[in-house]
Formats: sequence, structure tokens, C-alpha cells
Amino acid sequence: MIIFGPLLAIVGIGFICWLLFTLAVFALPFFAGLTIGIWAFHTGAGVLGGIAVGLVAGGVTFGIGQLALAFVPWAWLRLLIILLYVAPATVVGYSATHGIAQMAMPSPTWQTIFAVIGAIAVSVTAFVRFTGMTAPGPAGQGLARG
Repeated sequence: MIIFGPLLAIVGIGFICWLLFTLAVFALPFFAGLTIGIWAFHTGAGVLGGIAVGLVAGGVTFGIGQLALAFVPWAWLRLLIILLYVAPATVVGYSATHGIAQMAMPSPTWQTIFAVIGAIAVSVTAFVRFTGMTAPGPAGQGLARG
């Protein structure tokens, strides 16, 4: 039992960190879904109604971003859309890493250094995940014509 306790604690902390940073990557859809779900709950939709409305709102927010990236032809507008989704992920990554660093080390300087590194890591991950889910180009562009 003495062997399994610390091992399970490390696995549990690792799982919570993985979940936290996965949610940080999708910060804008998560925040939109959470906000609209809470609004629906407070306007009388009930618990299940609030959860359902929040899930739909988060999915729609994510879907709108994906559709916008798929159909916008200008590179500058695509970059603006990507920044709209990556900027909240950067803030969440900084805050999450700073909170974890506060528990692990007393020096505010090192806390900030690790928080900036975490924000950069979450930003890059959000950028890669968000751009990797879209189609590579307009439909029909790769077809051979005879």
C-alpha cells in the first residue's frame, strides 16, 4: 500500500494536468459553452437543460471557427480567426501553469518563468490543434482533371 499511494498520487496529478491543459487549448469554445449554459440554467432551463445548451453552444463556437477557417480565402483573416481562438488559450495556459508553479516553488521569478513557458506551450498546442483540424485547402483543389 505504501508503494501504490505515491504512484497513484502522481498518476492523478498527471491526469488533472493533462485535463487542464486540454481544456486550455479549447478555452474559447469551453468558455462560451460554460457561460451560455450558466445563463440557460439561471433563466429556468434546469440542470440538464443548462448542460445541453452549454454543450451545444460550445460545439457551435468550435464549429464556427472551423467553418470560418475552411471557407475564408484570405490569409490575414484566417490568421485573425486563429488568433481569436489561440489568445484565450494563452491566457488560460499562463494562469494554469502559474497556479501549479505557486504550489511547487516559492520564488515569484521562477513562477513567472514557468508560467510564460506554459503559456507558450499551450499557445503552440492550440495553434497546431486548431489549424490541424481544418481542411488543407478549398474543396476540389487536389483533383486531377483529364
